[in-house]
Order: sequence, then C-alpha cells, then structure tokens
Amino acid sequence: MKLLFVCHGNICRSPMAEFVMKHLLRQAGRNDVTVASAALHTDELGNDIHSGTRRELARHGIPFAPRSAWLLSAAEASKYDLIVGMDAYNMADLRRLVHPADRQKLRKLLSFAGIERDVADPWYTGNFDETYDDVVAGCTALLHSLDGAGV
Repeated sequence: MKLLFVCHGNICRSPMAEFVMKHLLRQAGRNDVTVASAALHTDELGNDIHSGTRRELARHGIPFAPRSAWLLSAAEASKYDLIVGMDAYNMADLRRLVHPADRQKLRKLLSFAGIERDVADPWYTGNFDETYDDVVAGCTALLHSLDGAGV
C-alpha cells in the first residue's frame, strides 16, 4: 500500500503525519506500507519541515529526516492508494486536483478516528502540541483501519 499525507505547504502537518505514521508502522512491524507527504500549494516548495514540527517530533522521540516540500500533481496522486488531507480546504483542493477515478482514495485524517473537525494548523496557531495530538489520533486510527482492512 502507498499512503500519502497532504497539507497546504508540506512543512507542518503532512510531514508530521508522515513521520508519525512511519513510526507507528515500524512499531507494529508493518513494512508493507510506504508513506510520503506532499503540498497542495507552492508557498513552501523545496523547504524542509518547519522547526516547530521538528521540535515536536523530537520531543516525542519520533525519528525524522531532512526532506523538501514538493507539489502534488494529478499524475502523482494516481500512484497512491490512499491520500489523506488535514482539513476541509485540503479536501476541496484534492477533489479539484485528482483525476475523477482517484477521488475514492481521498480521506480527511481525523475521520479515521470518527472526528469530523480539521487537524489543527500550527502555521496559524503556533500550537504544535495540539497538532501532534490530532495527528497521533488520526494516524493511530488509520493504522487500526489498515489492520482491519477498513481502508
């Protein structure tokens, strides 16, 4: 399975979800899922993850590596089995971007945990712990969904 997390710029929420999910998959002994993250807008292309995201991941012992934000295209989206957005704006952008046949691959992260609200955006709030809590809740529920083939 190929899993992609997306957010506006690919420096805060989606890379946080990428590294949290990779960590959870390693802990679960799952090596059958590849995980990546991408941007839906060009604002931060080429930039590494935000320092607040790095600090929050390090605080929780989640391994991460330097990376560059990249822009998702419809062609790239077709290569993934599941594309997970962080908020309603991401989901609207995704529905416009992907090929109609790929729209069934789209989900909002917290929906896996039965929560309809958006993942908190630390770009605006500065609150990376709240974002981390949301990401962990969504990724943990997503992992359970993968285990139960509910995806």
